[in-house]
Formats: sequence, C-alpha cells, structure tokens
Amino acid sequence: MDKKLATTIGAAARAARTRLELTQADVAERIDVATEVYGRLERGGMLPSVQTLLKLCHELHVSADELLGLAAHGAAPTRTSEPSSSPPERPEVRRLLRTVRQLEAPHVKLLGLVANALGRR
Repeated sequence: MDKKLATTIGAAARAARTRLELTQADVAERIDVATEVYGRLERGGMLPSVQTLLKLCHELHVSADELLGLAAHGAAPTRTSEPSSSPPERPEVRRLLRTVRQLEAPHVKLLGLVANALGRR
C-alpha cells in the first residue's frame, strides 16, 4: 500500500466531510461501508477501491483529482449530481434516521405516533 497516497486521500476526505458538516458515520452510510472502515480510510490506514473512491467523490462533492492530491484543495469540485436545495440535516437528526432505519415496521409506526404527539405540544 502506498502510505503517502492513503494519507493524502484520507486528509482530503476528512476536509471535505467537515466542510459539509457530516460525521464519519454519515459518510460511511452513504458510501456503504462500515463506520470503522471509513475511519481507517480517513486516518490513511487503507486505500479505497475505485468504486469507493467514486462514491466518495459523489457524496463529498469533490473531484477525484482533489482526493488524490492532484488538484488544489478548495478548487471548484465536480459534482455528479445537482446539490440538494433543502438545508442540510443536523447531525442529531441524521443519527436518529440511522437508528430508525434499523427498526422493525411496528416500532417505526409507534415512533411515528410518538413524534406526532410531541409535534402537537
């Protein structure tokens, strides 16, 4: 493994993630890897596969050149899709959504009833 390249990719991914105000768990979920694996990637402990690199570019809104250290950080990123017009979700909302996605249907329904009741207060 090329340790220098792994460190470069990790640092660029961390910078892009923090710029977007995402947690490591948020990015890991979006690129379909375990949170621990994504953490290792950011620390320069591993190189991503080409598929994972492409997912990182898409989710972090950066070019492959930036992640690979071939372009200046902060250069205009290439986006593979239009940015969302809705405001970014707060970290606590994203954590709640990750938890809810793991619940079984009856529990999700119950949680919905509780949320609706709290919203009426």
